[in-house]
Amino acid sequence: MPVIAFQGRPGAYSDLACRATRPGWVTLPCRSFAETIEAVRDGQADEGLLPCENSLAGRVAEIHALLPEAGLKIVGEHFQRVEHCLLAVPGARLEDIKRVHTHPVAMAQVRGLLAHYALEPVTEFDTAGAAELVAGWGRKEDAAIASSLAGELNGLNILQRNVEDAAHNTTRFYRVALPDSVTDAMAGQPMMTTLLVHIRHVPGALCDVLECFARYGVNMTRIESYMLGGSFEASRFLMDIEGAVEEPKVHHALTALVKVSEGHHILGSYPRSPFRDEM
Repeated sequence: MPVIAFQGRPGAYSDLACRATRPGWVTLPCRSFAETIEAVRDGQADEGLLPCENSLAGRVAEIHALLPEAGLKIVGEHFQRVEHCLLAVPGARLEDIKRVHTHPVAMAQVRGLLAHYALEPVTEFDTAGAAELVAGWGRKEDAAIASSLAGELNGLNILQRNVEDAAHNTTRFYRVALPDSVTDAMAGQPMMTTLLVHIRHVPGALCDVLECFARYGVNMTRIESYMLGGSFEASRFLMDIEGAVEEPKVHHALTALVKVSEGHHILGSYPRSPFRDEM
């Protein structure tokens, strides 16, 4: 049976995303993003699922630091709605809860719940890990903020669903695999390409790069600068463009890009998620 690796404990939102994007596959929990990548590289997993950005928290910087040297390619994208649940041991009622345990990022997303019920926030290393702790303690006064899957896997009851403050909290994931792996059929599908561009340190360098895509009618859906090697000069840009590398307009744009940049690295061309049409 095929295996897909993710970072986190069983029941984490990445685990939930794996099950959504690859139904029927075995999910493989890993301790870190680097370990997730290594699981794919050494054959423990057929694919890996890596979070790349969140609608509230922004870009996951570690992923874009690891991917260029990982020897993997992006073969798909998945958007996972983050729906926080208030989980407690069987028999516990909302009025019994005194403390809420979860990851710091998740805690920051449920301030309304904490304030309304005057609950004490206790940060833990992971949302699914918090659910494991609450289940292990067996105390009615302790609850966790995690996914419904984490509740199911740990025998906890859902006291409230969708307790997050923002209804649009969504995480985008890359599906990654070895370069020679067999991927989904792509013929006729709308495609995306993700690349890194290293621009020159001269006036108008970014304008020259963007003009390459505009000249050939390639739509860019995302561009973001980030530091490279500890430098405070934003010399590298992460870009998402519509189309596959093999498409003529994209091919022409990338050919032109060679002349006006210090180089670029294609992280992958992959089918465009239908979720983009719903945003």
